[in-house]
Amino acid sequence: MAREKFKIRKDDTVIVISGSDKGKIGRVLRVIPQENRVVVEKVRMVKRHMRAQGNQPGTRIEKEAPIHISNVALWNSETNKKIHVGFRTEEDKKVRIDRKTGAQV
Repeated sequence: MAREKFKIRKDDTVIVISGSDKGKIGRVLRVIPQENRVVVEKVRMVKRHMRAQGNQPGTRIEKEAPIHISNVALWNSETNKKIHVGFRTEEDKKVRIDRKTGAQV
């Protein structure tokens, strides 16, 4: 199975474009290529119950759950707009660019 390349990578700033968290902006914490999902900071928060261990009591923690990669888009904080990503080869390197402005992401 060939490894799929994504236009969104770890530490990118993205905006959620569909779902219950539509419009939220956050940083990508993790990319899960096997499931085509990303984990975005402060998006799709779920509660998990932790069992008591030793003398530490059981608690409920809130953490981010993965969302499908098609539900997020790269975000440009200077122009406050989504980025349509393209690729260009510069000096034998493949780089991501903004298709509207041509600027490197």
